Amino acid sequence: MTDVAIVGSGPNGLAAAVTLARAGLSVRVFERMGQLGGGARTAEVVAPGFLHDTCSAVHPLALASPFFRAFGLERRVDFVIPDISFAHPLSRADGGSGIAYRDLERTAAELGRDGDAYRRLLAPLAAHAREVARMTGSSLLRVPPHPIVTARFGLRALQQGSRWWDAGFSDAVAPAMITGVAAHAIAPQPSLVGAAAGLALQTHAHAAGWPIPLGGSQAISDAMADDLRAHGGEIITDHEVRALDEVTARAVVLDVTPRALVRLAGDRMPPRYRRRLEAFHYGSGAAKVQFALSGPVPWADERIAEAGTIHIGGTRAQIAAGEREVLAGRHAASPYVLVSQPSVFDPSRAPVGQHALWAYTHVPTGSTVDQTEAVTQAIENVAPGFRDLIIASHSSTAAELADENPNYIGGDIAAGTPTLRQLLARPVLSTDPWRTPMPGVYLCGASTVPGPGVHGQSGWFAARSLLRHEFGIDRTPSLAP
Repeated sequence: MTDVAIVGSGPNGLAAAVTLARAGLSVRVFERMGQLGGGARTAEVVAPGFLHDTCSAVHPLALASPFFRAFGLERRVDFVIPDISFAHPLSRADGGSGIAYRDLERTAAELGRDGDAYRRLLAPLAAHAREVARMTGSSLLRVPPHPIVTARFGLRALQQGSRWWDAGFSDAVAPAMITGVAAHAIAPQPSLVGAAAGLALQTHAHAAGWPIPLGGSQAISDAMADDLRAHGGEIITDHEVRALDEVTARAVVLDVTPRALVRLAGDRMPPRYRRRLEAFHYGSGAAKVQFALSGPVPWADERIAEAGTIHIGGTRAQIAAGEREVLAGRHAASPYVLVSQPSVFDPSRAPVGQHALWAYTHVPTGSTVDQTEAVTQAIENVAPGFRDLIIASHSSTAAELADENPNYIGGDIAAGTPTLRQLLARPVLSTDPWRTPMPGVYLCGASTVPGPGVHGQSGWFAARSLLRHEFGIDRTPSLAP
């Protein structure tokens, strides 16, 4: 009998598998799809020769996550780190583009009279980026390991998550930059959860940067899979587990949503725990559009060509209004669009002279509306001539994303509404939320602490809890290459 079965080969499932195999256990991973990686996969989805990431493309936590640092990811995967972490194009009337260089001082210098306020907001966090990563990458129900950094972060999140978020700023550019990052959370703007998520990401933008893996996100998944196999683990693809009773192992870790766990467990789940999982809420959806281009994007502001990530959506007020429409169940008239252009930094992503562009926008949950035109027009507005470069495109509605990956319920790529309650109770209020009341059954993934993102933390925590409770192993195994 296998010691541990892992259901799902997303970043957290693989993180759990690697940790358990390194502890000397026999591990078998089951993946319903033909390609491992979950939200960290890369494939030719638009046209031959064009490599697009199927979900995540840029990885702010790849060098900051405590799990990935223990795993030595930067020694296993080649990354390119753009000098410009992200850019936020605005009209000339609104003050022009915001450019977030890795160099915080250069960023602040180009923000004019708002430079000092931007620096005061982020400098104390960027100087302690590892501590921020450790704090935001663990349960908030535990004593913070770095109380001063936690206090600084919390005070800034409170201010940016409230109606006083513009205090200290005079122009439109810096606030738009901050909200453009906070909107990654698919949360109301302003809100405490949105502000916290945005500040965490922005901290890394001005510290180690936002890395792009050469060859695509698949390189991260493959690195973990290679380590797992090197330590005796097994990965079985094209195998969907439909019930826990199908799994023969001493323990099981599920990289699934609470809703899926309820279905898989059936009558094995205690009624009280079932009710708690059924009360877990899922959020708005995302719709994705990927492009094959005949040339580089003709950004009106040429500096944006050197940015790994671009946030399109206008001013802070305009982004907030668009997100409110989506949360109210309507498609935004002027949508927020997140764009990544990895082929600018990684020529292997597209044929010579051509480019692969990745974009998504926020939509109501379960939306079946194709967003190709909305995303194309949003980019065209800040890059005139973009439309003429399109060779081919591939669109995935929120409903189609959910069909492809059951963890994206209604197209919710964050696998859970980003509310304060669900920041603490993810998916239940517990200092060990990865351990279920069912003997030997553990849950990891974006629906568990610390939430969405390619960081491996949820799987790492679940594995360490399993080792302790099921096998009496208190020492965390070395993950070093």
